[in-house]
Amino acid sequence: MRLFVCAGVVSFLLAGCQSFSWPSMPSLSSLGVYKLDINQGNYITQDQVERLKVGQTRQQVRLVLGTPLLADPFHADRWDYIYEFERQGKVLEHTQLTVYFVNDRVARWENGELPPPPAEVARSGGGDARLDNSLSLAPKTGETTWLQDLLRKLGWWE
Repeated sequence: MRLFVCAGVVSFLLAGCQSFSWPSMPSLSSLGVYKLDINQGNYITQDQVERLKVGQTRQQVRLVLGTPLLADPFHADRWDYIYEFERQGKVLEHTQLTVYFVNDRVARWENGELPPPPAEVARSGGGDARLDNSLSLAPKTGETTWLQDLLRKLGWWE
């Protein structure tokens, strides 16, 4: 009976931790829930855009860039290539390339900053490590975790 009451009290207290969090303590939901990495859209690199030429047909553009994510019937003279990479619920990379057609030929395109070719990323030692260093759960030099802070306040940590 005591074990049942103790388990009930512990579960009640842990349920309360979900809505209340200390400033340096991550919520309990972030400790045990795994969130998938999500890649959505067309991954377009700068070298692919460099192969685009004014006057190319739609079929030639499709060969260079692939099928667009958005081909809107209300804007038939525009193709949108959108890519987004999300890790642990945070958007780490978002790119967009818009190709405009006149008489079914490329007239112009607009794009923000696109990633370099994969070979260049590999040479520079990039990849996921350069994208998500802000999401690291490890404390930075001189910082302590919420558990170390708690143990220090209780006098159990030097």
